[in-house]
Amino acid sequence: MTTRNARRTTRISVLAAATAALALGLTACGGADDGSKAAGHDHTADTSASRSAAGADSTGDLKDGARTATVSNKGATAAARQCRGDEMLVTAVHRFAGQQGDHLLVTASNEGSTPCWVTSYPAVKLGGDVDAAALPHSKKDNPGGDKQITLAPGGKAYSAVNLFDYGSKHHTARSFAIALRGTDGRTGPFYSVDAKGTKPQFTWNEADVLNWNTKKPYDF
Repeated sequence: MTTRNARRTTRISVLAAATAALALGLTACGGADDGSKAAGHDHTADTSASRSAAGADSTGDLKDGARTATVSNKGATAAARQCRGDEMLVTAVHRFAGQQGDHLLVTASNEGSTPCWVTSYPAVKLGGDVDAAALPHSKKDNPGGDKQITLAPGGKAYSAVNLFDYGSKHHTARSFAIALRGTDGRTGPFYSVDAKGTKPQFTWNEADVLNWNTKKPYDF
């Protein structure tokens, strides 16, 4: 082999080795680049999942916490307004029918999108006579009827209509009319409510009403 051929062979070998090294370098960079993207994708997915889970939890807590009723003095609930009858869901369950403690449990839920308050006791007219006088306030009720109960959206307030049946010459009904009172004692529009329960029909000789409360009366 001549000197020129030897030099040419050497140059070809060196060039081939450099090309191979370059190819290996590109392969390694490509692998590392793909790995970084995969790791970055997983990290993003994990972060998104964590944020979603945290968001779901915080939203759930907010909703649960929002469904509350709070009691305050007059004028202390400037952010809330008086509840309107057309934005309230009112239900009634006849409890302890024919027994001592016979009453209608009245539940009012704020179905609106903003807080509102109720006060005093609801105006109730039993049966279908809307021209009749509203029932009186119970003399045995706890004090606090001048308080305002603020209902967050979904919040509930409770009252009760006490029924006294003396066994004869009584009245019978399955529904009643109810209206909210303002701080001045005036009533708003009346709405009809059907009684529910195992015995929705109720009878009475006399009846009276309890103040709105954050807890169910006669809850035993």
